[in-house]
Amino acid sequence: MRILVAGPVPEASDYGNGVTARRWAHLLRDLGHEVRVVQDYDGGRYDLLIALHARKSEAAIRAFTAACPDAPIVIALTGTDLYPDLASAGVDLTLLERAARIVVLQSQGVLQVPPGLRSRTTVITQSMPPIPGEAPAADRFEVAFLAHARPVKDPLRLSEAVRLLPSSSRITVTHVGGVREDDIGDRLRAESAENPRYTWLGPLPRPKALAVLARSRLLVLTSLHEGGANVVTEALAARVPIVSTRIPGSVGLLGEDYAGYFPVGDTEALAALLDAAEHDRDRLYTRIRRQCAAHRASADPERETGSWERLLAEVMPANAGYEGVR
Repeated sequence: MRILVAGPVPEASDYGNGVTARRWAHLLRDLGHEVRVVQDYDGGRYDLLIALHARKSEAAIRAFTAACPDAPIVIALTGTDLYPDLASAGVDLTLLERAARIVVLQSQGVLQVPPGLRSRTTVITQSMPPIPGEAPAADRFEVAFLAHARPVKDPLRLSEAVRLLPSSSRITVTHVGGVREDDIGDRLRAESAENPRYTWLGPLPRPKALAVLARSRLLVLTSLHEGGANVVTEALAARVPIVSTRIPGSVGLLGEDYAGYFPVGDTEALAALLDAAEHDRDRLYTRIRRQCAAHRASADPERETGSWERLLAEVMPANAGYEGVR
């Protein structure tokens, strides 16, 4: 089958949507399909469109529908589609009504979809092969922050929180991620120069970013919204416990009872949680390590591949005789 994957960033991008598009293309090719990844519809004829991000891929969806009216469409909803809600995010609900299937990346995402469309909504959690661990530094409690500096990521929250830690704390933050605007880059550079607990490395090649994660004792996610963050899956694969804002995108992956949450935007609560994790106060660090281990199976690539294989079988059943138009 010829499949077109349309997304809002180039296939080579290390932003979350680029990472997701590459992974999906790889696993779909492993299933025997011909796959092309684009930002804009390229005018070709395909058996299926998988659109990553309903709002930002709207033009591609409309162009594909006009050119391939009989081909089904799968729309994957991202965090900035789903939250705070579809209408506020600017998602055209008529596009979702045309979709053969809607994909969300964690279980809470289904609740954002209109009730009439939930029967065709599928949860496909993202995956990552196991990441070999590295020995953490003995002289510090290193915390990884892997996030491009966009407002939705609340990128300065963690650096502000570690300023509140007691002087005896050994916590340091290593921030990996790019910037899109000079003003936030200036603020990150200043924070890195002035805050002894915070180091911003800027964007790194993906293997190097994952190496930072693998050697860390914690991953922190400070986002206001997430559709189902790749970095949570990566931390599970690296056996690194997670501290996250209590947002649906994390609750849908880690569960309601996960012990490592703090309220969105609450610097003091984040500082207190980090302090407790460092010293395993009330066995917090032990608990979140065990809870993450219990969720590790959700990051299994075979599980994600199987989910896509079942979805394709539903959308393009074997008796449909798809051959692709070339």
